[in-house]
Amino acid sequence: MIIRSKAPLRIGLAGGGTDVSPYCDLHTGFILNSTIDMFAYCTLEVTDNDEIEFVSENLDESVKYISELNLSFDGHFDLYKAIYNRLVSDFVKKPLSFKLYTYSEAPPGSGLGGSSTLIVAIIKAFSEWLDLALGVYDIARLAYKIEREDLGWSGGKQDQYAATFGGFNFMEFSNHNHVVVNPLGVKNWIVNELESSCFMGFTGISRESAKIIDSQTTGVSGKKVDVIDSMHQLKQDAFLMKKCLLNGDIREMASILDHSWTAKKNTSSAVSNSFIDEIVETAKSAGAWACKVSGAGGGGFMFFMVEPTLKKYVMDQVQEKGVSVRNVSFSSKGTQAWKVE
Repeated sequence: MIIRSKAPLRIGLAGGGTDVSPYCDLHTGFILNSTIDMFAYCTLEVTDNDEIEFVSENLDESVKYISELNLSFDGHFDLYKAIYNRLVSDFVKKPLSFKLYTYSEAPPGSGLGGSSTLIVAIIKAFSEWLDLALGVYDIARLAYKIEREDLGWSGGKQDQYAATFGGFNFMEFSNHNHVVVNPLGVKNWIVNELESSCFMGFTGISRESAKIIDSQTTGVSGKKVDVIDSMHQLKQDAFLMKKCLLNGDIREMASILDHSWTAKKNTSSAVSNSFIDEIVETAKSAGAWACKVSGAGGGGFMFFMVEPTLKKYVMDQVQEKGVSVRNVSFSSKGTQAWKVE
């Protein structure tokens, strides 16, 4: 039996960072995001040789283990082991035998929620194989527990829910890991106009989001007024951005994005750097309305908004700075899995 799955990566439009504890526990966070036409893929081949094999095409590495109830963490393929351990512990209660291949269109440290999206895709494949009947909230919560609790990786909650639900979503994060996802029915012409008015660029810098997130967390925990005020502004911008998106006011969306980028930089000195500042200046000098780094910041992908008639020119100018640019298409579907007959 062969099962395949995929899950979409995401772009955060507003409110990013307010889904991270302790801010969301104390003040409730709100985020507006959308999934895009970039994916994490998984292929699961069921075997009967009492072995487990993980293959990462991104790392160009593979590893084999004897099938058992629990695989020990050793810094190598721990993400895969954590998923397997949790599924066996919570659902299957017996060792499994399989070969698992993965590939993600997001390089490590991309700022597009890559690790969370990969976890969601793998869970979805196992759910299809084992008939676990997990709903969208179930998959997202499970992915969050695996990444944040079992692996202990720093981060927020939006990525798991974005990859699972898909589309444009307005999300609420509050105490005790309570999450509410509100899917937005954005009109087709608005989606088309937004796609015409934006593009992405990969800086070539793979950053460790955990360091930036830990810095922001320390600021909130230490009750640093400037950090908390900036978080409040990011949250408020999420509400404003949602209204503009639903009304199709793309130009005002760009103004909010620009305003949010300034607030985001105030949450941690590691959010931006001289190279990113240079790219932003280049893009704006060429006519871009707004620019921001996706995810926690520090590198990875950047998101640009621009008048559609200037888009090609701005993309060319940004590319001359060594940034790999691409158009953005928004994906309306969340994670999917299917059996190959």
